[in-house]
Amino acid sequence: MARIEVVMPQMGESIAEGTIVKWHKKVGDAVTKDETLLEIATDKVDSEIPSPASGVLVQIVVEEQKTVPVRTVIAWIESTGASAGAALPVTPGASTGAPPAATPAPVQETGIASVSAGSAGGRFYSPLVLSVARTEGVSMTELETIAGTGEGGRVTKKDLLGYVEARRSGAVVGKPVLPGTVRGGGAAASLGVPVDSPEMRRKYPAPAYDVLQMSTVVQKMAQHMVASVQTSPHVAAVHEVDMTLIVKHRAEHAAAFERKEGIKLTFTPYIVDAVVKAIKKFPLINSSIEGDKIIKKNFINLGIAVASESGLIVPVIRHAEEKNFLGYARAVNDLAVRTRAKKLTPEEIQGGTFTISNFGVFGTLIGMPIINQPQVAILGTGAIKKRVAVIDDAIAIRSMAFFTLSFDHRIIDGALGGMFLEEIVQNLQGFDVSMRF
Repeated sequence: MARIEVVMPQMGESIAEGTIVKWHKKVGDAVTKDETLLEIATDKVDSEIPSPASGVLVQIVVEEQKTVPVRTVIAWIESTGASAGAALPVTPGASTGAPPAATPAPVQETGIASVSAGSAGGRFYSPLVLSVARTEGVSMTELETIAGTGEGGRVTKKDLLGYVEARRSGAVVGKPVLPGTVRGGGAAASLGVPVDSPEMRRKYPAPAYDVLQMSTVVQKMAQHMVASVQTSPHVAAVHEVDMTLIVKHRAEHAAAFERKEGIKLTFTPYIVDAVVKAIKKFPLINSSIEGDKIIKKNFINLGIAVASESGLIVPVIRHAEEKNFLGYARAVNDLAVRTRAKKLTPEEIQGGTFTISNFGVFGTLIGMPIINQPQVAILGTGAIKKRVAVIDDAIAIRSMAFFTLSFDHRIIDGALGGMFLEEIVQNLQGFDVSMRF
């Protein structure tokens, strides 16, 4: 047997340290290579870290909620030998001891702004389960129907293999997971860990109060939002868009699309397509400001705001101008699934040039999103609702939504902001309904 070190990984060139959020194993537990061992947080993104080898976790060197430099030894695994992985150079670690970690609460289903492209129920899947699913040809749609026996209703490897075996035999397996189902935790669980100090207990006594320490991601998001408002004079414009053609086209082609692609057809790619076309016509929207200079970007890196259990994350579709409708659908699905599985790299949430945020998934009709710096505009999409409308002097029932554009008034005036937003509206209302999949 060999002792294998587990080190704090470097999640990007600019990342110098990481915080251990949760240990998924305790000392003495058996671990399998590539099984999720712990969760870490950096100032960019939260990530699940797989075990570098199969064996037994014999020592936890760095406790939960401790921050250490990258490449610091944080644990030791006594390997079974055959699957031992290569270890990075040893760096002295901290003191030993850590309690077993609770399984993190899964993420709620949230449409465009979250993970709708890859799921119907917003469930969390470990990297091991996702790997087995890929190997066995199980789609995300099928995963959503499997009843999990793990903690909090999580689908385990055993559940998945049982489903695969039953599928081969022709048996009916699994049960649907209703959209919006959240298994344990609650919203507060995603914000941070409880704070239990004498000062806080005196100031905010239980049970009247709960005090939570902000997670790293939530802290950084809060700082980013405050800095954005302080940096850019925000102006907002709201336009109404008739989504009736889009709703009808999606309904007519959703089943065929899912059979062919293995992912659900959502409203996301329709909106992305309309936005990219509008940016090409009004490229100043795709800029940033550096001092007294305007930096126009000749590429479109489109951010899609995702509401995750650890806070708001904005993964980026790079070079969106080079993709078509199907490319948008696949890219959004990929980013959504990996956001939920905490498999994003810091590079995948950097370099965005324009952002879409869908607060409509929560039923919100109109919102005023904060610009994602250093960008100069952000689109917010409201809930699609059937409303009475006047069409050619006749009363009709249409599927309508309000779209909001928040923009930096230093370089985007009301005329440009209004024309850009109206271009998005016209692109959606004039969508080519002859498109087939």
